[in-house]
Amino acid sequence: MAGPDPESAIAAGRQLHARGIGATFDLLGEDVLDREAAVRSAEANKQLLRRIPVEIERNISIKLTMFGLNISGEFCRENVAGLLDTAREVGGFVRIDMEGSKHTQRTLDLFHRLRETYDNVGIVLQAYLHRTPADVKEAIARGDRVRLCKGAYREPPEVAHQDMEHIRKAYRELAHQLLDHGSYPAIATHDEILVRDTLGYASVQKIPPDRFEFQMLYGLRPRRWDELVAAGHRVRVYVPYGTHWFPYFYRRLRERRENIYFVLRNLLGG
Repeated sequence: MAGPDPESAIAAGRQLHARGIGATFDLLGEDVLDREAAVRSAEANKQLLRRIPVEIERNISIKLTMFGLNISGEFCRENVAGLLDTAREVGGFVRIDMEGSKHTQRTLDLFHRLRETYDNVGIVLQAYLHRTPADVKEAIARGDRVRLCKGAYREPPEVAHQDMEHIRKAYRELAHQLLDHGSYPAIATHDEILVRDTLGYASVQKIPPDRFEFQMLYGLRPRRWDELVAAGHRVRVYVPYGTHWFPYFYRRLRERRENIYFVLRNLLGG
């Protein structure tokens, strides 16, 4: 967590920029069921886009349930479209985060509708879902910008891989497809096995560093960010802020036991 307000997030973004690292800013919140609250969320994100200094890139991430997806699909689309209009005005980019599997199809459907009008929006796909190979294939064919993550929501076996080795295998295969044919994919993982696999695959396939970027979470593995930048790779850090922090924090720690180790090591200065 960068802090409770936009100022703290932007300050973190400035510090990252000084290290040659990009940021994507996320005002935390989800599962909004009140129309006025959803509109406030949209307005807060518009203000954030306007306040981010252009030199550190106006790049934000959002969850559709914060914009009213569980109230009305059309209401949510209108809120996000308004945000994308603002992003277009200020030269910004919006990434739509993926939530639990009950939202996956609706999220993709809304994203595809937005892509008919906007080219400043990307999507997140989760490697552990059984459906994701088909979604990656479609995204490549459509030219969509994808952030590939493992997936942090608790899902049943019929929906998602449960074993870490199966998840890693799925991630590697999907990452290779995106590196080969995707539109500037974001390889979002702290898993060193997958980071090294990406580096090795890109080297063998002669994929230049400007064709993709690594993404990691604020506070996790900062030394690795600097190592990757020093080696000529692009790195972007996901910078969350706000007061609705508990669901985000809980999922991050539950995703992998190693994340607890990363947090403790960073707190102790290691």
